[in-house]
Amino acid sequence: MGRSRRTIPEELLLLALDPATGTTAQPQSLDLGLAGAQLVELALAGRIAPDGDRIAVVMPRPTGDPTLDSALELLRRRGSPVRAVHWIGGPRLGLRQTYLCHLERCGMVHAVAGQMCGVLPTTRYQATDTAVSREIRARLDSAIRTGVPPDPRTAALAALAHAVGLGKHLYPGNEGRSSRSRLRDLIRHDPMGGLVAHAVMDVQNGVAAQPRRAPAQGASTAGAAGTP
Repeated sequence: MGRSRRTIPEELLLLALDPATGTTAQPQSLDLGLAGAQLVELALAGRIAPDGDRIAVVMPRPTGDPTLDSALELLRRRGSPVRAVHWIGGPRLGLRQTYLCHLERCGMVHAVAGQMCGVLPTTRYQATDTAVSREIRARLDSAIRTGVPPDPRTAALAALAHAVGLGKHLYPGNEGRSSRSRLRDLIRHDPMGGLVAHAVMDVQNGVAAQPRRAPAQGASTAGAAGTP
């Protein structure tokens, strides 16, 4: 996998990064979203595939991205398909920081050291090229505004952005309500993104113990995604 294409975890993190404060919105759920975004990226790369509500490794060959390959190897070691909700809800200590450091190494953000209350050391991250973040945001805006089915990467990114609660960060206030609703509806345009996004929400809602019931034939999946 060449570095000419940004991965979905990278794009999700850049979406969540607040340019004013250098902090990330929805930090707790974002960790779940990043784990889910890795699954979507591996699926797009042909390394894994959905098997009902489970994830199966279909090609263990590394992608060339160390962070994704670490996740792929962990999935391979499971030996059998794993439920997406269990994978996403498993220990993911430091995943957000791992990706922030990864983006810094790639030159996409730079770290700014500071202090909280004049004592505690803090680190903020500023995007080095705001055009990249604007391009990512523009893809979501276009899909929301035009209603044209987005490409699988954008659809999956939208599904994950909704799942981790970035809607209110990207489209705040009453004026953003319709955009948040349309962001939610984009979840139906990519099956893998939808599976992972629902798993992220299930973990947050504490319903990971039960298998997800398949929707009735012909039923809309949009309503299952929650309210904006």
